[in-house]
Amino acid sequence: MRIAVLGAGHVGPVVARLAVGAGHQVSIAGSGDPARIEMIIEFLAPGAVPVSAADAVAGADLVVLAIPWHRFGSLEPGMFADKVVVDAMNHWPPADAPLGTSEQVAARLAGAHVVKALNHIAYQDMEPADGRPAGLAGDSPEAVGLVAEFLHGLGFDPVPVGPLTAGRLLEPGSPLFGVAAGRTDFEKLAKEQS
Repeated sequence: MRIAVLGAGHVGPVVARLAVGAGHQVSIAGSGDPARIEMIIEFLAPGAVPVSAADAVAGADLVVLAIPWHRFGSLEPGMFADKVVVDAMNHWPPADAPLGTSEQVAARLAGAHVVKALNHIAYQDMEPADGRPAGLAGDSPEAVGLVAEFLHGLGFDPVPVGPLTAGRLLEPGSPLFGVAAGRTDFEKLAKEQS
């Protein structure tokens, strides 16, 4: 797959490195000129190609949003039409919002197929994944399937938790957020919370 990772902070380079290791073509974008992140990416995600966000998204089969939540509003919504978008963002600190981040992402990126995933795992715990449960929520079965396939290829054990509204189960303040549990315990916690 062609993967676009938007975000060159903590999570983005880890996801990019894992995706390159799984054999994917990976483009990564920071918030400015791609030349500003070349050395970082060469060191943290060798094989990933720093490009602009627009170029990364344009050629991608799957887009991972690993940017700070407060920067999400600066993205051009139209470039995500018909794209499968993984929302790996969180409100920091936890916000009292009527919708979870993924519901807000889906509302703003109309036409994108949004799946909540990877936000509940600390970046330092992503590698090596070794079958670690990775929750995902989404309304499109095809998009959830594609993201599950992607996560499995990175070494995670994908665990669907329901529709996009269930993505709140993976956000800060939920018992699933940051939990180090096997699949059975993860599924049990998810069921208890839904």
